[in-house]
Amino acid sequence: MKTLVITESDESDIRLGSLSAIAFAQSLPEAQLDTLCVADVFGENPTADSHAAVIAAAVNQKSYELVVAAATTYAKDVVARAAGLCGGSMASDVISHRFDGDQLLLDRPMFAGAVTATVTLSSIPRFITVRASAYNPVERSIVDNLNSLDTESLDVDYSDVPCAHWKSLASRASHRPDVTEAKIVVSGGRAFKSTEDFERLVGGLADGLGGAAGSSRALVDAGITPNDLQVGQTGKIVAPDIYIALGISGAVQHLAGMKNSKTIIAVNTDPDAPIFSVADFGLVGDVYEVVPQLIAELNG
Repeated sequence: MKTLVITESDESDIRLGSLSAIAFAQSLPEAQLDTLCVADVFGENPTADSHAAVIAAAVNQKSYELVVAAATTYAKDVVARAAGLCGGSMASDVISHRFDGDQLLLDRPMFAGAVTATVTLSSIPRFITVRASAYNPVERSIVDNLNSLDTESLDVDYSDVPCAHWKSLASRASHRPDVTEAKIVVSGGRAFKSTEDFERLVGGLADGLGGAAGSSRALVDAGITPNDLQVGQTGKIVAPDIYIALGISGAVQHLAGMKNSKTIIAVNTDPDAPIFSVADFGLVGDVYEVVPQLIAELNG
């Protein structure tokens, strides 16, 4: 099966989610694997439509049967557009797969993870995005042995690309890792009343553990935390080694984003909070009392 993996990179290297996408592609029988980092074609600040046009040109001109990417914000914006341009079929946020004879069966969560649907893709080319936390990433050195698609050979038609132009990106720099790639994630919920409290307690504990800081949607909606920290169904999906939920009740939408974490630790004043049903370790207590003690122990 001739397969193209769309990869993403940060300032230094290929992103962890892309390594998981490669792992998925390599698990398929007789996969002939190429990679493509579309950002390398344009440099900084291109539009999604331009990226989709390059992917579509690669698929059509190189006759790829399958396109794989990590289920990231980028893929939601770009890969689905490319699938539409190619007239292909698509399954997003795949968490597992298996074969029934020659038929590839794909499992993907629905309704905030309450239901897992098994789907098949009938038309070629097939487009699949995989949840990075569901597949163990390959070693970064393996990428060096894969063929990187030469985009200079592509005849890309930009005539139908909407006239969209880059304006600006509003974001704040952080010394902490992204929640999707950190081995330890400390998240705060409704219990925190201000940005200063969140940074002092959630951020302070995350820094003490060398981890990332995350947030529930309640704090994002309240303007206490930026939306790039949000973990959950409408935020980022994480599966770190350790997930610490501070003052998070455990609504199903939040659980959908972190329930696959290897070890879950919860602190909440409500002993009946749903978060305790998925936690490996739970402490009934006030985060304003408990967290400073934890930080003091780490700093001591």
